[in-house]
Amino acid sequence: MAVKKRPKTLAHGRPPAVRKNHDGASMSAKATRNIIRTHHRLHKELATAVKNGDTTLAATLENEIERNGGLKVYQAASKQGQSKSRGGDSSKVLVDWLQRAGIIETRSRLPKRDGEKSKPAYKLLEVGALSTDNEVSKFPDLIEVTRIDLNSQGPGITQQDFMERPYPKSESEMFEIISLSLVLNYVPDPVQRGEMLKRVVRFLRPRKPQSLSQPSGSNVLPALFLVLPLPCVSNSRYMDEERLMGIMANLGFSVRERKNTAKLCHYLLTLDGEANGTKSKKDMLRDSAGMNNFCVVVD
Repeated sequence: MAVKKRPKTLAHGRPPAVRKNHDGASMSAKATRNIIRTHHRLHKELATAVKNGDTTLAATLENEIERNGGLKVYQAASKQGQSKSRGGDSSKVLVDWLQRAGIIETRSRLPKRDGEKSKPAYKLLEVGALSTDNEVSKFPDLIEVTRIDLNSQGPGITQQDFMERPYPKSESEMFEIISLSLVLNYVPDPVQRGEMLKRVVRFLRPRKPQSLSQPSGSNVLPALFLVLPLPCVSNSRYMDEERLMGIMANLGFSVRERKNTAKLCHYLLTLDGEANGTKSKKDMLRDSAGMNNFCVVVD
């Protein structure tokens, strides 16, 4: 009898608070890599066993996953790998791009009247926020950051599922920037990933003609800051950068900045068009041993 897979929620993949070992020290880089690799290997083998209807092997693999600490240890290792101490603060890239566009620097030079407390020029929604002191948080006079996560790490981060966040009722509840840094890849279902991207559009403030008082680079806004593990586009059977950018273009986005590192791909995408209703299915683009199955489906 085939083993039935339980449906996963969006909460399935987000990391909880960092787990520490018995002496209070955080996990080493080597330990986190081993945990992540082992977890992925076991789950890949489990998926194959389930697909083949091998209930005995599937049960054995599930037991092994639990003996290794299960999802919680894997999630803690993932968060540890994203920590600032490991150089994992991806918002540094976003800040660099906003500075390059002149958004941060120009605004910071504007004079203030005596006793005047200016309102931040821009609002950012950080989905899957892990910290309140990342790089983009260093500009409170410029950027008002709203932080949400499925499992709040502490004060300043609202515990909320982005997929259940009420749609804005007015432009005052919208944002100039939305950050999905290592969030889309944690959504367990390709269709849900597409729904998340479609939902982002609803939360971005409509594009307006640029005024003389605005920084010259503000034409990059409204924008989505999207960060994915590099293998999502470089080593997937169903996704590459061309396909991903095609999906984003169909939703009304254009690419303004991109950057790849050894592990991550970063994109700054401007919402400067209208969604054209084009669907994106799970089509195989290439296939070889060792590839993953990451994809995004837009219905």
